[in-house]
Amino acid sequence: MEAVQFHPYLTVAGLLFGLWGLKNISVKKPNPNRLPRPPGPKGLPILGAMLEMPSLGDKPWLAYDKLFKKYGDMIYFEVLGQPFLVLGSLKRINDILDKRSLNYSDRMGWVYDIPNMPYGTRWRRHRRAFHEHFHANAVHKYLPIQVKETQALLRRLLTTPQNFMHHIRHTFASTIMRVSYGLPVLEFDDPYIALAEETVRGAAEAGIPGTFLVDLLPLLKYVPSWFPGAGFKRMAAHYAAVNAEVVDRPFNIIQRKMAEGTAIPCVLTSLLEEFPGNEELGREEKELISRNTAAVAYVAGADTTVSTTQSFFLAMAMYPEVLRKAQAEIDAVVGINRLPNFNDRPYLPYVNGVIKEMMRWQLVLPLGKSCSSCMAGVAHMATEDDEYDGYFIPKGTVVIGAAWSILHDPDVFEAPEEFRPERYLKDGQIDPSVRDPVVAAFGFGRRMCPGRYMSDNSLYSIVSSVLAVYNINAPVDESGKPKQLEANYTSGLLSYPLPFNCTIEPRSKAAELLIRGLSD
Repeated sequence: MEAVQFHPYLTVAGLLFGLWGLKNISVKKPNPNRLPRPPGPKGLPILGAMLEMPSLGDKPWLAYDKLFKKYGDMIYFEVLGQPFLVLGSLKRINDILDKRSLNYSDRMGWVYDIPNMPYGTRWRRHRRAFHEHFHANAVHKYLPIQVKETQALLRRLLTTPQNFMHHIRHTFASTIMRVSYGLPVLEFDDPYIALAEETVRGAAEAGIPGTFLVDLLPLLKYVPSWFPGAGFKRMAAHYAAVNAEVVDRPFNIIQRKMAEGTAIPCVLTSLLEEFPGNEELGREEKELISRNTAAVAYVAGADTTVSTTQSFFLAMAMYPEVLRKAQAEIDAVVGINRLPNFNDRPYLPYVNGVIKEMMRWQLVLPLGKSCSSCMAGVAHMATEDDEYDGYFIPKGTVVIGAAWSILHDPDVFEAPEEFRPERYLKDGQIDPSVRDPVVAAFGFGRRMCPGRYMSDNSLYSIVSSVLAVYNINAPVDESGKPKQLEANYTSGLLSYPLPFNCTIEPRSKAAELLIRGLSD
């Protein structure tokens, strides 16, 4: 008898069907009050809404925003039995992720990554260690480092302004490296920066739930790496090795320097010398938490606020009237003989409006947050069944806060696609009645980014100083007319402006002399 040959893709399809059955058919899903699920696309049998679910390449935040207009401010769908709930209003996010945060604070992620760590005692210990060094009353001790690195950025922009994208990235990497580890970074080809970028690249590729089938069918993690569709296993192995080096390399250096008595005081040395809290933790556990805390501060701090600052340069080149208004305010308050400092900030409301609009206009994580200290925008997960507003939300539901929709709601922000710092001002001062982007830009609930205060200080330092001494303009064409720039951004978990050109020149001879006079 001739042997029956099966097409490999049919074999894969059969396996997926079997896995789906194991996951769903035999599992009883209690819903005692027989409540409906929230509204959303129903999809097909077995597949669910797989064919309707936006992909990373399609800028999913825009696709979800369209679905909100159809279904309302909650969208529920299932893919291969995995439930998803996307929240599109501040009310829904406050009700579910803030008021019910105990049930919606779970996540799955990197071993050392605090934001993605499953909720529990281990997460709380890491969170406490991080908070000890980055809460609102602690970050002032990093201001001298931030000012020094801002001044270094100004000098680099004077010599090689065309490399501004690299200079921005280097500034944040150097700042957080000194804060976390007390170590300098190289001007070019720094191994720490390369490792951090590689780690964040991995997070960006896999950070949005549903990117890989294993997100929907966890049983796939047991198939061999050579199996069709198991590329996620090879990618995971690669990034596991990268993440281990990110954590271990600087940690080992600082341990050696501490033993030699040459370590510079930093977050890691402080944690190793005096661990916060009074738990009876062993030495290994304290070292593990200290190592992880410093690593996650460095990895995210070296990358995510980069996008926001790059967006600032783009916005200034696209909206020259905003640049002029901010510069006029700085000149009136600070003068032209020095750079703005943190004491000037209360008297620079328009500059503060620029910073708020930077966080709102183009989010680093449109499905989460934008800051320099963690990946707080990654999805939450329901740890138990829940009932909310007449709907049933099953255990295991992945819950996503659509930050982009919240900060681009035309009922709240007129012409949300435009960069308008004036929207935050009334009678020349910050208007507290206007929605502050912080409500969505830094995450939600117990997972709100604990590094938001340091991020805010970094943005103010760079924005105010750059505006004080530089003009940023769109490039000109052959006839000398400014070219029309567009706000084009990448898709994925992290969103960055696509490469663009702009001219960066000192505002005056006095500004140039001020820059050249800055100390190294």
